[in-house]
Amino acid sequence: MRTNQAAKAADHINAGRLQELFLELAKINAPSTKESLVAEFLKKVLPELGFTLEFDEAHKNFDGEVGNLIAWKEGTDPSIPPLFFSTHMDTVLPTEGLKPVINEGVIYSDGTTILGADDRAALAAYLEAIRAIIESGVPHGPIEFILTVNEQPGLVGATYMDYSKAKSKTGYIFDSSGDVGQIILKGPYSSRIWMEVQGNAAHIALNAEEGNSAILLAADGLANMKLGAIDEETLANIGVIKGGELTSIIPGIVTIAGEVRSFSKEKLDAQLKHMEEVMKQAAAKKGGKVNVRIEKKYLGFDIPEDDILVKTVEAAAQNINVKPYLTKTLGGADTNVLNEHGLICLTLGLGFQNIHSFRECISIDNLINTGRLTAALIEQWYVNHKTEE
Repeated sequence: MRTNQAAKAADHINAGRLQELFLELAKINAPSTKESLVAEFLKKVLPELGFTLEFDEAHKNFDGEVGNLIAWKEGTDPSIPPLFFSTHMDTVLPTEGLKPVINEGVIYSDGTTILGADDRAALAAYLEAIRAIIESGVPHGPIEFILTVNEQPGLVGATYMDYSKAKSKTGYIFDSSGDVGQIILKGPYSSRIWMEVQGNAAHIALNAEEGNSAILLAADGLANMKLGAIDEETLANIGVIKGGELTSIIPGIVTIAGEVRSFSKEKLDAQLKHMEEVMKQAAAKKGGKVNVRIEKKYLGFDIPEDDILVKTVEAAAQNINVKPYLTKTLGGADTNVLNEHGLICLTLGLGFQNIHSFRECISIDNLINTGRLTAALIEQWYVNHKTEE
C-alpha cells in the first residue's frame, strides 16, 4: 500500500472558497428536525457537482421537515469500491441570526448563538473536496454522501435511515473535536435507564402519616449508586429527575433517568443492572417499588488498526503533511449507528471546540485541512485499490 502518493487533489483545495462556503452554511438556520433549508441548498449544489440524490422518509418517525439525504457520484473508474462520507445536517439551538466572527485565525460566533461548526464544517469541507477532485482531474472511484437529520438529540435520523438506499459499505465521518489527523477506532455502547420510583402521595397537613415520599426513596437509591467514571471503559450518569406536583403534597411518583456508556457490552449491562438493583433495594426497604425501563441508544464499534480504512487515512494524512494518530472515545456519533447497520466507518477529527455553546469555534487551519484530507482520502482510496490489482 503506497503512502508516498502526491496529494494532487488536496493541492486544489481553495482555502478562501472553503471558508466562505462554511460561513454561508453556518448562517443557515436549520436545527434538529428543521433541516429543510440545508436540504434545499444541497439540492441545488450537489447536482452541479455531478451527484444524483434522494431523500428517505426517516423524518416521518419524529415529525421532521425532511429525511436523510443520500447522494451518489459516479467514479472515473467504476471498478473501485465506492467510498462514503457522512455528516449531519442539523445543529443544536440557537442559530437564528448567527453572525460568524474571525479572530486570529479562528472562527467564532458573535457570542449570541452557537457557531454550528458541529458539523457544518464537515459539510463545507466535503463539498470543497469534490470541487478539488473535479478541478484536479485525478481518477477516483464512486463517491457517496450520507447526510443525516436529527443527529443532535441522539443519532435519531441515522437510527431511522432507509439503509437500502446506500450503495457504499465503507467510509468516514468527520465529527470529533480532535485536530485533523485524529482517527477514532473505537466507540461506546450506550443505553438509557428510566426508573419510576413509587411511594404514596399524601397532604403534609391532612394525612401525612399515609405519605411515603418517592423523592426520598429515590434519594436513598442515588446515595448508594455508583456513578461517574466507573472504570476506564465505563461512564454512568443521572441526568433527569422529574416528580412532584405541589409543595404541600408528599410526592408519590418520581422519575429518575440516566445513561451508561462503555466500550464493553458486558460492563454496560452490569452497570445498568447495578443501578436498577440499588434503586429497587432502597425503595423496598421503605415500602416503595420501582419500575425500570432500559432503552438502547446505540451499539459500540471497534475497527482494527490494519483495516484498509485506517491505512488509507494514515497515508492520506501523511500525504498532506498532517500527523495521524489513533484513539478511542466514549462520545457517540452517527458512526455508531452506521456501523451497526453494516456501513463500516471511522470517526475523524476536524477540530471544532466548545460545541453546543456560545463559545464554539474552529480554526481556519483545521477547516482547510478537513477539506484537504477529504480530497486526499478519495485520491488515496483509488491508489490503494489500484495497487492491490
